[in-house]
Amino acid sequence: MRTFILTLGLAAGLAVQANAQSAKETALAKGQEAIKLMDDGHVPESIKLLEEAAALDPTNYHYGYELALAHYMQKEYPTAIALLTPLADRKEASERTYQLLGNSYDLAGQGTQAAETYNQGLKKFPESGPLHLELGNLQLVKKDYAEALKFYEKGIELAPTFPSNYYRAAKLYLASNNELWGMIYGELFMNLERNSARTAEMSKLLFDTYKSEITFPKPNSASVSFGQNVLDASTMGKGKDFKLPYSMAYETTMGVAVATAHEITLASLNTIRTNFINTYYDMKHDAKYPNVLFDYQRQIAKAGHAEAYNYWLLMKGDEDGFDAWAKANPEKWKNFVAWYQGNALELNARHRFYRAQY
Repeated sequence: MRTFILTLGLAAGLAVQANAQSAKETALAKGQEAIKLMDDGHVPESIKLLEEAAALDPTNYHYGYELALAHYMQKEYPTAIALLTPLADRKEASERTYQLLGNSYDLAGQGTQAAETYNQGLKKFPESGPLHLELGNLQLVKKDYAEALKFYEKGIELAPTFPSNYYRAAKLYLASNNELWGMIYGELFMNLERNSARTAEMSKLLFDTYKSEITFPKPNSASVSFGQNVLDASTMGKGKDFKLPYSMAYETTMGVAVATAHEITLASLNTIRTNFINTYYDMKHDAKYPNVLFDYQRQIAKAGHAEAYNYWLLMKGDEDGFDAWAKANPEKWKNFVAWYQGNALELNARHRFYRAQY
């Protein structure tokens, strides 16, 4: 009889396990369909399926998160907050959990709670690019641009492959009198986020900044103004350690690069940018001011694609000019695109660019 009882118990246990497995499988199917619906813009329908999935598998973190995201997309911020608050304490919580929770607070008009949430997230994920971005955005809304830049640039330093901090920092610098940092951050951004509306926007901003900061006040004369050249003897070093402010090294190099230019066009900017990189390394600036972006430009040039890259980078400043060039140089464009797809700019903790380096 004992053996029979144990067998019955085992059978019952297996049945429970099979039912549980079946419930999880059903939940997974519903969850996958819900995400597809959400991505296609059918958010209310996705909410219904996610609620069913969560009921079938209540311990699964992901259904709760996706459900909160769906309510966020519906602008139902209090509901999103209620769903996300317990999830933030789960071991599965990620930086995105805190970002979405903070955003929900922010859009619900609770800015203080938003900032607290982002900072709580940073305690768990101190190198988070998205959380630094959101803290910067809170300051941006207040028009405290200097404070916003602190967060964006810290995010660039700690999360060098996350593009949005470069985008925000570049736009702020390009609207200031210290454009050189925006020129570098903007180009880095375009290499990280190659094909978006923001990429097109940045392309035009870079072209327009070249046009506004390189001028020709009289024949055979060029003026360059990309930064504030403030001399601080305490930071310049002595002897072999002597270093000019980076803005001066940049503008000196740019001054040489524009020496033969008479106007700003895509063609002249290709020449200027080529001259700039050659001069930067000829003057040994790379020894005192190593720059991952300039190293990459050199790599592109050595591969024979500098012209195509420069036209791509600045195309939105003169779309007709780019179209004419691409039509006249189909092989150059085709070969560059093929090379570029397989030779991305490498950024990581040891191979990065941020202003505090200088």
